[in-house]
Amino acid sequence: MAGSLSEIKAKINSTEKTSKITSAMRMVSSAKLVKSEQAARDFQIYASKIRQITTDLLKSELNSGTDNPMLASRPVKKTGYIVITSDKGLVGGYNSKILKAVMDMIAEYHAADDYAIISIGSIGSDFFKARGMNVSFELRGLQDQPSFEDVRRIITHSVEMYQNELFDELYVCYNHHVNSLTSQVRVQRMLPISDLVAEEATKTGVTGFELEPDKDLILDQLLPQFTESLIYGAIIDAKTAEHAAGMTAMQTATDNATSVINDLTIQYNRARQAAITQEITEIVAGANALD
Repeated sequence: MAGSLSEIKAKINSTEKTSKITSAMRMVSSAKLVKSEQAARDFQIYASKIRQITTDLLKSELNSGTDNPMLASRPVKKTGYIVITSDKGLVGGYNSKILKAVMDMIAEYHAADDYAIISIGSIGSDFFKARGMNVSFELRGLQDQPSFEDVRRIITHSVEMYQNELFDELYVCYNHHVNSLTSQVRVQRMLPISDLVAEEATKTGVTGFELEPDKDLILDQLLPQFTESLIYGAIIDAKTAEHAAGMTAMQTATDNATSVINDLTIQYNRARQAAITQEITEIVAGANALD
């Protein structure tokens, strides 16, 4: 019985240490989540401004049509997917949700080589490579609060691949942050740009700007930057969802550890009570034998 008691006590001590670790990790993820949510809010201010400027400049094209390669659809021979996952685990179902969605989509819509994957995050990169899938470009070790400079290379490369017609449409696949408990898989088309509508333009439109050198040259620079900003916004959103998933997973782990400790404590107390009862019974039996 003594051995059983010592084993239960060791399990309690081990689980308490685990609980302290998961609790600390939850607090770290919570702090990261607060920063990411603020970064997402700050980005939305920039995103709304560049969207307004772009829509104003494109007002006439949106009404009458355009042959600008960033806006005009072309026959789709190959599709590019930017897939955003985490670099580490301990984030619950965050990675499995997006990877399952991407695999289902590829299985439904694509043959062997009519798609290309641009992977952000080690989990996704390793997953696709282990299955022999076409990973054209990858980014590992992304910071918890990524700046645009941290992701500029992969974003610019993605847009250039579209401009060079290495694929004919570009999607970003990621987990959209809803709140600290919920995220949603989102597959958003980035290229060709299709979600701008003339009705969003201001009344003055392009006439409210002084353009130098001319509108076409400005659009040639602005439209890739506009797309890059949307991709960067998706990365921030995905990182926010990742931190929320990590916080929730560690909270669940802490709660489970607490539950295990409570069960083990009850088991320990019962075993200890049984040992005491057994000792008393033996003492009484010995005393009766002497009589």
